[in-house]
Amino acid sequence: MGRWEPNARGRLSEAALELYVERGYEQTTVAEIAMRAGLTERTFFRHFADKREVLFSGSDALREHLVNAVAGAPDSAAPIDAVAAAFESVGVLFQEGRERSLRRQAVITANAELRERELIKLASLSAALADTLRLRGVPHPAASLAAEAGVAVFKVAFERWADDPGEPDLSQLIRESFDELKAVTAGR
Repeated sequence: MGRWEPNARGRLSEAALELYVERGYEQTTVAEIAMRAGLTERTFFRHFADKREVLFSGSDALREHLVNAVAGAPDSAAPIDAVAAAFESVGVLFQEGRERSLRRQAVITANAELRERELIKLASLSAALADTLRLRGVPHPAASLAAEAGVAVFKVAFERWADDPGEPDLSQLIRESFDELKAVTAGR
């Protein structure tokens, strides 16, 4: 492929993921990613700050989707229910890109640096959700607890989804995991 062909960002992202799966994250260089995509290193750095960001480039869109969903929840929704509905709504997005999500997760799980980066991104997501809940009038401790619990539930549901060799419905797993959280906190 020549560098004038469209979708440079997508090609770089796919080339990086392929190489990370084939050779390992640590063993893959930006030069190799660019070469696999038929582009230059300079083009790579126009799209990504470093080779880690290839795996986390969707974080901003995920955060925006979740924040908008919480902000748009009915006024009568309890904080945890607004967060639950927001996470359920992203299940469809992950479901559509299941194969890529699973390959991405395998790369992250295999590397301590990437696992740390994932935790930082999840903490940032939790903070954004807590801020959104506070804008809805939820007091500080409740907003933070609902946001943190939501991220934890999503993480557990995602792990269940990734570990199941079938094609489970992520939204359903998220819903079940929130129900489980409610049962645990109710002492059942």
